[in-house]
Amino acid sequence: MKLDTIKKWMSSLITILLVVALSFTILVVVASKASGGEPEVLGYQLKTVLSGSMEPTFKTGSIIAVKPVTDKNNLKANDIITYIEEDGKTVTHRIIEVNKSGKNVMYQTQGDNNNAPDTRPVLAENVLAKYNGFTIPYIGYIVDMAQSQNGAFLLLIPGIILLCYSIFTIWQALREIDMSEKNNKEEHTQSA
Repeated sequence: MKLDTIKKWMSSLITILLVVALSFTILVVVASKASGGEPEVLGYQLKTVLSGSMEPTFKTGSIIAVKPVTDKNNLKANDIITYIEEDGKTVTHRIIEVNKSGKNVMYQTQGDNNNAPDTRPVLAENVLAKYNGFTIPYIGYIVDMAQSQNGAFLLLIPGIILLCYSIFTIWQALREIDMSEKNNKEEHTQSA
């Protein structure tokens, strides 16, 4: 394989990766700003893992996709749920036990990395969503920044990288054209 072919292939790959990174960043920032909180994509809420209570299932800084729950009374043990605590804090833990008393349902939860169950059972009406098995490691840090007041700044980073790379690629192409013209002139003067 020629060196030029490898350079062109690598250049295309880098360009594609930068465009994907920019597109993803735009999606996260716009979804975050539009929802006024956690971003939502295709009906899934993207939640950021802020603690290590669910490790190794979820690494701190990961994003998990959760689906809002319509039937909050029919969850079962081993389901991972996102719920709101009395103080308004959102938590994602695993159900370890379901307690039914007539129409009332409560879930005993525990973080996978915690030694003991959570102190208070979760009322069914406090369940917000259920984890669907989709996790992206470390992207949660970007989502957290996107939700901050300076979140639009995130668009600049991949945009500037893409712009700089484009300028470098154009400069390289112009340099190759100059070299080609120089070689053609030298061949022309040698043949004359």
